[in-house]
Amino acid sequence: MIVPLVEAAADTCGGKGGALGALLRAGLPVPDGFVVPFAAHLAAVRGLDLGRHTAGPDDLAAARRAIEARTLDAGLAAALARGLGALGDPPVAVRSSAADEDTGLSSAAGRYESFLAVRGAGGVAEAVRACWASLFSPRAAAGRRSGEGPAMAVVVQRHLDAEASGVMFTPGGPDEPTGIEASWGLGPSVVGGTVTPDSYRVAADGSVVRAVADKRTRLDREGARLVVRNVPDDVRGRAAIDDATAVRLAGLGARIAALRGGPQDVEWAVAGGRVWILQARPITAAPPAAGPPAPAADVPAGALVGTPGSRGAVTGTARIVRGPRDFARVLPGDVLVCPFTDPAWTPLLRIVAGVVTETGGVLSHAAIVAREHAIPAVLGVPDVTSRLRDGALVTVDGTAGTVTAT
Repeated sequence: MIVPLVEAAADTCGGKGGALGALLRAGLPVPDGFVVPFAAHLAAVRGLDLGRHTAGPDDLAAARRAIEARTLDAGLAAALARGLGALGDPPVAVRSSAADEDTGLSSAAGRYESFLAVRGAGGVAEAVRACWASLFSPRAAAGRRSGEGPAMAVVVQRHLDAEASGVMFTPGGPDEPTGIEASWGLGPSVVGGTVTPDSYRVAADGSVVRAVADKRTRLDREGARLVVRNVPDDVRGRAAIDDATAVRLAGLGARIAALRGGPQDVEWAVAGGRVWILQARPITAAPPAAGPPAPAADVPAGALVGTPGSRGAVTGTARIVRGPRDFARVLPGDVLVCPFTDPAWTPLLRIVAGVVTETGGVLSHAAIVAREHAIPAVLGVPDVTSRLRDGALVTVDGTAGTVTAT
């Protein structure tokens, strides 16, 4: 009822599980684990008539409650306990691996739930049900055109207490560098855009160009929960990884791209002094080409400057959004201006004309989804939610990385 991760294939275990299985079989450094395959999910929800739960928020909530309330099959519960025992019963990461996730057509970045620092068979069972139920979350429904949710496999892997982590985009051509973003602690800080990470560009000859950011917070495991801590002042501006680690990551990225048959979006971590690969999926939307900052003379007067995240330019009404309570104020064609965007904000990216954030990097979920929707994005503009006026007309240039009130 569960599949060892090393044996996982995409047709039974989803794109994420299949990719990790292929990397393990190739000898790449992937934390061991197992997968709850599509078949277990489909058996667990049989008879719930979930296809009718698609009309609106109340129906979606009813579908989630129905899935979360269903007792896990005794055979599957026993298999989860055996799988955890074989790993030594450590804390684990429980990650979605849906049929429409991590494909060459769509990353589905942040669409479904994943959980870190999960302990014990009961905790894993609860997290598995939550992953299944996330097929009917508002952000998942917004990402699908219609109909019943796809099948959901769930990856269960040994949790890593990362010293540093981040995202890597392998080159799209022979003359392009490997792009890497890194910060302290666990990876959701980078993928969720809650920090502005260090950025590295590793050329084919092994030379490294890096820009070290002011990384103010970090996410770590404390027992069976995750905590956000302030980074000490003397560490905030220190590089999260050295150039040698960046070169090592680029080498692993080249192996992964060759194995998977094209450029890859890779999540990685450094734990116990060792580099680990946590996820690899096809790049669906490459970031704007990085280059030297524009000369001051070329920056529009009064413009705010950040990191180019998604190409193009647009003019629209600035809508300052500091949290979900502000979502209802966002109208089609607005420019979303926010501290950061975590995956729960993904439905907004389907209606806004542009995105501006105070923190985050070009490899974060928000930037990836903005590129998939072809809307301009500028990231890491300090204090932008207080520097722009709600309702003001602004022009966002996601290629140059500027935001101008007009």
